[in-house]
Amino acid sequence: MYVGYARVSTQDQNIELQIDALQEAGCEEVYQEKISGTKSDRPELEVCIRSLRQGDVFVVWKLDRLARSLKDLVSIITILDSKGVGFMSLTESIDTTSAAGKLIFHVFGALAEFEHSLIRERTKAGLQAARARGRKGGRKPSLDDSDVRKARAMLIDPQMTKTEVAEHFGVSRVTLNKYL
Repeated sequence: MYVGYARVSTQDQNIELQIDALQEAGCEEVYQEKISGTKSDRPELEVCIRSLRQGDVFVVWKLDRLARSLKDLVSIITILDSKGVGFMSLTESIDTTSAAGKLIFHVFGALAEFEHSLIRERTKAGLQAARARGRKGGRKPSLDDSDVRKARAMLIDPQMTKTEVAEHFGVSRVTLNKYL
């Protein structure tokens, strides 16, 4: 059975073009969603994937209607493949039910993995270069040594509370206690 998935990002966009193309491609059922592709929580997509059975073909009008990144796309297709479900993108002419389609998709997967490795390597190199120049990562301290000395001096006064001192420095009482 061919099962389609159509998605638009906003309520103002028209989903009809996708639905017509999916029905013309032979989809007996079409799941529709009006939600941003950047959202990882897409309820209709999840329901659609759960409803798929071995031998079904999951069809989208265009790859960007399914996933915003190659990593997400590979992840979704891997889930489909593990269920014995084929994948088809009408606009890009990708069809994993054929040997050539599977090959193209595996090339996509390899490229995604390669891209991820390059990003990881560049990030590591950047962090090492920053450390070599004396930079440390993480948040800036909420209070410096001078502020801590002032806070201690303020707390000598029995009329002054820790809450008041924390408010004076613009930090929480817990943060003040950490520095004291």
